[in-house]
Amino acid sequence: MRTTLMPLYGAAMMLLSATVASAEPPMPDVKGLVTPELVKTMREFIETDIVRMSVQAQNDRLTKLDQAAIDKLDEQWKKEREDADKPLIAATLSNPLSVYLARMQGRSLGLYAEIFVMDQNGLNVGQSSITSDFWQGDEGKFQNTFDVGKDALFVDEPEWDEDNKIWRNQVSFTLNDASGAKQIGAVTVELNLTELERRAQAGS
Repeated sequence: MRTTLMPLYGAAMMLLSATVASAEPPMPDVKGLVTPELVKTMREFIETDIVRMSVQAQNDRLTKLDQAAIDKLDEQWKKEREDADKPLIAATLSNPLSVYLARMQGRSLGLYAEIFVMDQNGLNVGQSSITSDFWQGDEGKFQNTFDVGKDALFVDEPEWDEDNKIWRNQVSFTLNDASGAKQIGAVTVELNLTELERRAQAGS
C-alpha cells in the first residue's frame, strides 16, 4: 500500500506546489501607490521639449484625420506586426521620441513597463516598445484624458500579467502645449505595480 500511495502523494504535492507558485497574488492598493508625487515624477519627464515638439510635428503633419484614414493606419500597424517588412513600426520605434521614452523606461529599473505618447487623433507618436495597435482613440486612456480636458488624469484598473507574474496598471494624462493653454495629445505610462508595491514596502 505504501509503495502505491507514495507516487500519488508526490504527484499531488508537485501539483500543489505548481498551483501555489502560479497563484495570483492580491491586487495592490492602486490608490495608495499611485500618489500625486509619482504622477508629478511622470509628468516631469513627459512635459519636455522633445515630447511636445514630436507631438506637435505629427499633429501638423496629419492634422485632423477622418475615421477612415485613422483605421487605415491602424490596420497597417496590425498587419506589419505579422510581416517581415515593417515601415510604419520601424519609423515610429526609431524616431527620437521613442528612443527617449525607451531611455526613460530603462532608467526606471523595472518600474515603468511601457510608455507611449499619442497625438490629437489618438495615434501613437512615440513608444518605448511595440504596442498592439497604433490608434488609442477608442480606449479609455485617450477618451478619459484628451477628450475630457487639459488637467485630466485617468488611472485604469490593474491587470494581472500571467506571463511575467506581475500586476500592471496604466496611468494616463493629457499633454498640453508649453503654455498649458492647448491640448495637443495624451500620454500613458504603464506601471509595474508589483515593483511599485515592493519599493513602497521597502521605503525606497
